[in-house]
Amino acid sequence: MRLLPPPGPPRVLALAQLANSIGDGAFYATSALYFTRVVGLSAAQVGIALTVAWALGMLAGVPLGVAADRWGARRTAVVLALWTAGALSAFLAVRSYWLFVLVACLYAAGQGGLGAARQALLAGLVPASERVAVRAYMQSTVNLGLAVGAGAGGLALTVDTAPAYLTVLALDALSFVVAALVLWRLPSVRVATVRGPRLTVLRDRPYAVLTLLNAVMYLNMPVLSLGLPLWIVSRTSAPPVLAALVLVLNMVTVVLFQVRVARMVHDLRSAARVAGLAGWVLLAACVVYGVSGGALGPWAAAGVLLAAAAVQVFGEMMHGAASWEVGFALAPADRQGEYQGFYGMAPQLARMLGPVVVTTVLVGWGFAGWLALGGLFLAAGLLVRPVVRWASGEVRQGLRYAGVLGA
Repeated sequence: MRLLPPPGPPRVLALAQLANSIGDGAFYATSALYFTRVVGLSAAQVGIALTVAWALGMLAGVPLGVAADRWGARRTAVVLALWTAGALSAFLAVRSYWLFVLVACLYAAGQGGLGAARQALLAGLVPASERVAVRAYMQSTVNLGLAVGAGAGGLALTVDTAPAYLTVLALDALSFVVAALVLWRLPSVRVATVRGPRLTVLRDRPYAVLTLLNAVMYLNMPVLSLGLPLWIVSRTSAPPVLAALVLVLNMVTVVLFQVRVARMVHDLRSAARVAGLAGWVLLAACVVYGVSGGALGPWAAAGVLLAAAAVQVFGEMMHGAASWEVGFALAPADRQGEYQGFYGMAPQLARMLGPVVVTTVLVGWGFAGWLALGGLFLAAGLLVRPVVRWASGEVRQGLRYAGVLGA
């Protein structure tokens, strides 16, 4: 089974993604303890600072995406990768709260802009018919890199010393330098003459609605990382370690099957259909998760939870494939960076709002909460089709290029 796309720009993009995702995996596994034990911040301080930082990073995606359109996607991606490496290096010396907030904001802005620039690179270097497949390969490499990095981070957690945490941070910074060098090997994307007013995406109503629906579907991420662990320990008899096993199952499944699932999508019509199917699959997963909270023994509850996780990951992969096609196909060719920066706000919104949603609805409401969340997934998935038709109608009328979107 091939884990990397064919040689050429797609493989270079995937290798760059793999490089920094390994560093990110190690960073995500160790950062909380580094900031509290080594830097000396409280958990509340870290939480507030990172919330502010990720909100800024989300908002930075659009203007930095515009920079990619006007300055060149490759150049912008390389600069932002080095920017992120610099921010991570600065974390090594941070020992005060307000300096931590500043560096965290710089780090999150770099990550947000880098994501938009990478998507613009993909759109500029890969034919439209191949973008979803290449994006699927990149998603597989991200999961592989995160898994490897998390394993390395686990070693640092085992040692649990300041030098171990500092080494992880330094390696993460180095991984972004490597990513920048790899991205520099790509050919330049022709900088198109951008027509119409600036920040057209902010007037593109259908695209905004699709971004919001995408954010709803992305709530499956905090379900897996936060809602499910809390559900397991508070509402089921399954062992707490099962939360980690579910995460491993999710990552391995994405590595093995994301590219195959992405073959279901080849145009906007199939993307809309697959988005609806993803809603049904995620609803089914929520129902099975809810059943695990019944009067079941530990082994039975564990089996039900693993079955639900297996269903959920296929819904996640279907949503991903549909989302990528929609995001690329409905963005004007000369504004891919701007539009990808806006569309990339969806997972960030889910990360920001998800903790409140999953803790209140799932843990607080129990089985009814799972049904409500599943219904939300279904509604969002099914609504993609009519909104895509709305957006496609505007494309046919040339409104995206006339600067009168939403008029």
